Amino acid sequence: MEYDVVALGELLIDFTGYGESDRGNLLFETNPGGAPGNVLAMLAKLGRKTAFIGKVGADMFGRVIIDALTQSGIDTTGVLIEDKANTTLAFVHNSPDGDRDFSFFRNPGADTLLRAEELPVGIIGGCGVFHFGSLSLTHQPARYATQTAVGYAKKAGAVISFDPNLRPLLWDSMQEALLQIKWGCSVCDVIKAAADELLFITGEDSLESGVSALRQQYPQIRLILLTKGRQGAELYRGDYSCSHPGYPVEAVDTTGAGDAFMGCCLSFISDCGFDSFEPGALEEMLKFANAAASLVTRKKGALLSMPDKEDINRLLMN
Repeated sequence: MEYDVVALGELLIDFTGYGESDRGNLLFETNPGGAPGNVLAMLAKLGRKTAFIGKVGADMFGRVIIDALTQSGIDTTGVLIEDKANTTLAFVHNSPDGDRDFSFFRNPGADTLLRAEELPVGIIGGCGVFHFGSLSLTHQPARYATQTAVGYAKKAGAVISFDPNLRPLLWDSMQEALLQIKWGCSVCDVIKAAADELLFITGEDSLESGVSALRQQYPQIRLILLTKGRQGAELYRGDYSCSHPGYPVEAVDTTGAGDAFMGCCLSFISDCGFDSFEPGALEEMLKFANAAASLVTRKKGALLSMPDKEDINRLLMN
């Protein structure tokens, strides 16, 4: 395969709080981001060949994002410039424990205007793993473009990876969000869901029943990754399951932690494939991915804050 992983979806600027000015005004730092791009940045740090498909605006923020992707070693051939809408912006408010709330400026955002006829079919057909999230399903024409791209990737035999990435403010209704996220669940081989996302998808009131319901409703999913913040993560593969606790850290910004986790897991899948994914490899993957996620929370921003393999291994050795 020409690419280990290809991702499609939103590209945006996270404006992360950076203290106050001398006059008491809030200061913000521009951090390139967007969950699918963050995942590829982690993969690139691990030596994987990656490519992104999406759109940015014909503005300064679009140029910043493309430069950041290129700097991270991600192929940007499939990143297009849209002159009818600006690059999506997200203002991030961090609480003392590093968790965050978002305010989005995306009505529309350039990423929502990707059209099916603009898809680089050759790039999609040349990947081992195709990754996407729910935010490219919020509006047309990007929704149809995403669905079409998944069809191309499936036809080419790629592993399909999905991140529900629930952001209620970006949907016209939660009913529509549930419908589209369930479509994502119905086509993927791998899913990474946070605890609240799992309960939203399944309508269950506990993680145990949520995992059981997800497996019953979507039997084609071959690997379920469940992230639980400071409590670590769990995975489910056939009859096998395991968990790993989180690493204690002084979190500054949790943006991108789940994306780092996902990037590490997709790297392991690129190495092992599904057929030879033994329990020992799954446990190693979960431990490694947890460590990477914890390191991201020690910095502000996401795409340019992904740790090196050496940094992750150093944490694992301590």
